[in-house]
Amino acid sequence: MASNYTEASIKTLSSLEHIRLRPGMYIGRLGSGAHAEDGIYVLLKETIDNSIDEFTMGYGRKIEVELTERTLRVRDYGRGIPLGKLIDCVSIINTGAKYDSETFQKSVGLNGVGQKAVNALSLTYRAQAFRDGQTKLVEFEQGRLRKDHKLAKTEERNGTLVEFTPDESLFGRDFRFRPEFIEDMLWNYAFLNRGLTLTFNGKAFKSEHGLRDLLQKNLSGEPLYPIIHLEGDDIEVAFTHGAHYGEEYFSFVNGQHTTMGGTHLNAFREALVETVRNFFKKDYDAADIRQSIDAAVAVRVMEPVFESQTKTKLGSANVGPSGPSIREFVGKFIQQSLDVYLHKNKETAEALRTKVEESERERKELAGIRNLARERAKKASLHNRKLRDCRLHLGDRHERAEESTLFIVEGDSAAGSLTATRDVQTQAVFALKGKPLNTYGLSKKVIYENEEFHLLQSALNVEEGLDGLRYNRIVIATDADVDGMHIRLLLISFFLQFFPDLIRNGHLFILETPLFRVRNKKETVYCYSEAEKQAALQRLGANPETTRFKGLGEISAGEFKGFIGDSIRLEPVNLSHLHNSDELLAFFMGKNTPERQDFIIGNLRVEKDLVEV
Repeated sequence: MASNYTEASIKTLSSLEHIRLRPGMYIGRLGSGAHAEDGIYVLLKETIDNSIDEFTMGYGRKIEVELTERTLRVRDYGRGIPLGKLIDCVSIINTGAKYDSETFQKSVGLNGVGQKAVNALSLTYRAQAFRDGQTKLVEFEQGRLRKDHKLAKTEERNGTLVEFTPDESLFGRDFRFRPEFIEDMLWNYAFLNRGLTLTFNGKAFKSEHGLRDLLQKNLSGEPLYPIIHLEGDDIEVAFTHGAHYGEEYFSFVNGQHTTMGGTHLNAFREALVETVRNFFKKDYDAADIRQSIDAAVAVRVMEPVFESQTKTKLGSANVGPSGPSIREFVGKFIQQSLDVYLHKNKETAEALRTKVEESERERKELAGIRNLARERAKKASLHNRKLRDCRLHLGDRHERAEESTLFIVEGDSAAGSLTATRDVQTQAVFALKGKPLNTYGLSKKVIYENEEFHLLQSALNVEEGLDGLRYNRIVIATDADVDGMHIRLLLISFFLQFFPDLIRNGHLFILETPLFRVRNKKETVYCYSEAEKQAALQRLGANPETTRFKGLGEISAGEFKGFIGDSIRLEPVNLSHLHNSDELLAFFMGKNTPERQDFIIGNLRVEKDLVEV
């Protein structure tokens, strides 16, 4: 029976209640911290953005970030929030200085929401302002004011200190900050704000050459020509080409990392193609010009329109009050600056031409192989033989579409257990028949010549790029033994070589499955390490039963349900600490060199040593 819809059904929430009830509207997904775009990092970003705006206006050349367990502390040396308005600025929505364009030109935070969301979504929150020898401190709990300290004298330098601990009732008991994601964020701030020093637990982040430094740090291999670095008023661009597959972009608006791109990035991609065609007077295919590109684009505009509060994609913007659109602005800059650069740097221009024409030859060669592979697949009825698909996919207009997950498992036994217990709405299973081919040193045509890789690529729908990706999470679910680790390494190598964008964009994960089951008549504990097993043995008392899982096929469907449900443990695969993936692949996946043999022998560990550790 339908409930009555009356005046009593209409509710009005306070801003605090609304933020806590609908946090996704303010910080995107909540998450546990396993992904760089999870909400806890958005809280940090919103806090640092205010400090960056101070630096941009010419106040404060240092920002200090400290992490202690789950508590973050951010101290800047700007002007400090006006003491009489401190409470309002950190707790009342639509309060701030950035509505005054005279005070903050081309700021990323314009609507007075970000810091209030940080406060509302934190278990504890403290803000302290230092101005001209006086200081004011306020303390909150779950967004509610708990203590308003009186004005006091201070010898501290001007600036603002914010300290917060995200609320585990919202983010879950298992959330944690991953230092590598925080370091990536701070590096981006440093690259975009030359002259600014940021520190994280004492480690300094500073850049002298802006986006050129960013690209140099993130290149997966040696560039084919020196990085082209172009700068103008309110725009900076750097790019080169490598030997990898795909396109890699870093885009920013007013210092905000727009991970989903937007109008400014589209304008760069279009202008690059047009300029290269005009310079070489040849109608190259756009895909051939952009294949293997590494590029960074940063613009500063007034009143940018983002597609969400998390500001990951730029919708539209004008460069000034009566200036050109962002598309016109970026397009004109690239066409003029890049054309001049290529005329002045003939060797770079020739290297660029060579790369484009190599990509053209490979594309045409692949076209024939691709058609043969598709015909072969049709004749043998192979298309979905290894895939147990789900009903919802990334890109579908459904609130659960982002949950779409593809598990890659070894063998039919593990596939059977997982398929029997999965969520058929959002979880798909792809079964390998054994160890996949080592693809190191092979060209992309191996994908079409190898049945398994061809079917995997088809299942993911990434043949033409990530725009058609069908699953938000690709999870490698192999046994925790030597063979399983080897398969895991072969798959990571495959993705790293041919689809690095899947890794860079946070789509690839490793499924953590339990090594042990410890139980007595009352309780069952699944343990993911020797230390967890020992703790369970102590807690469960006398003589509990202990089972060592040797493979996923041993785990029953009923048990598997708990490991891939709400409490799933996923370890993201990322390139945070990797400067040159080409060298890494060559070392681990290339020929069996004496250097690799020495490394293996020098790092051997026997099971007894591992248990003691």
